[in-house]
Amino acid sequence: MKKILIFANLDMGLYNFRKELLETFLKKGYEVYISLPMGPRVKDMEAMGCKFIETPVDRRGMNPIADLKLFFKYRKILKQVKPDVVLTYTIKPNIYGGLACRMAKVPYLSNITGLGSAVHNGGVVAKILMMLYRRSAKFASCLFFQNSQNLEFFKEKKAIAKNYVLLPGSGVNIKEYTYEKYPSEETNLSFLFIGRLMRDKGVGELVEAARNIRKDYPEITFDLVGFCEEEYKETFDTLNEGNVVNALGQQQNVREFIKSHSATVLPSYHEGTANVLLESASSGRPCIASNIPGCKEIIDDAVTGYVFEARSAAAVEEALRKFILLSHDERKQMGVLGRLKMEREYDRQIIIDHYLREIGKVE
Repeated sequence: MKKILIFANLDMGLYNFRKELLETFLKKGYEVYISLPMGPRVKDMEAMGCKFIETPVDRRGMNPIADLKLFFKYRKILKQVKPDVVLTYTIKPNIYGGLACRMAKVPYLSNITGLGSAVHNGGVVAKILMMLYRRSAKFASCLFFQNSQNLEFFKEKKAIAKNYVLLPGSGVNIKEYTYEKYPSEETNLSFLFIGRLMRDKGVGELVEAARNIRKDYPEITFDLVGFCEEEYKETFDTLNEGNVVNALGQQQNVREFIKSHSATVLPSYHEGTANVLLESASSGRPCIASNIPGCKEIIDDAVTGYVFEARSAAAVEEALRKFILLSHDERKQMGVLGRLKMEREYDRQIIIDHYLREIGKVE
């Protein structure tokens, strides 16, 4: 029986975006181990048949001692499990899991889900991360990329493996995120943001745009779903003085929120591929997002939604006002066309097939 070990940093991400991949492995009779921090979705994955190994991962910190402990934890897990192949997701599992696999001579496939704020911000930390990536990613059996800009960046930094694949993000389960009937014409317009409340998600620009729009359209609502980063909370509270937007916190089931809103807005500065846009479009909701890699490929501008210049509150506002001026039928049609695009280009089965193909090569 083939043993597959997965290094990840968050149970929610693994379950929400790769549940179907795990199910496929289990149906094929593979023994699946998941190494990540404890979280609410771990029990769901255990119920599926996965074997859980609790592994603390500091997702945002750069503590050398903690990172070294993580590397040695991965080494220990590899010795215990003796996997046939390892899959890694996100920066620290990619780097330290990849290095551990390289040293243990275990085949590994790494998924570059995005570069992260530390790399985008540049400086010493970015240089260290890319140096580590050159020592881990270059030796992967396959590197999966979620947008072409990340792929070109890794090529430029000479951190590319011989074998790499450009995926349509994590894809979307079009059977789970089915087309939802568009809100009725009598319902007030409502915009939805899904993601962490932090600077790099463009929350400041969204709040500023919402403030201006609600002066002219006080009936329009802006709902934000996701937890607020601790270091951003005071900034957000100041920005949102007067409750311009509704911060609803982390939610287990975002589908009901997508279903009840007129459009999804994502003013992010950088993305791997924005899953919230894939899920919203698959549900038949227009998407309004930054014109950046990881967002712009998902949206056909003025057809399935709108794209706008990142880091600009004025650009966010302009795009939102364009959407507001559309008729109800035009908004609904945008959603229909977005759903069709997801069926053609982003069905999650496409990603699963790529994984099975690459795993087959290392058998």
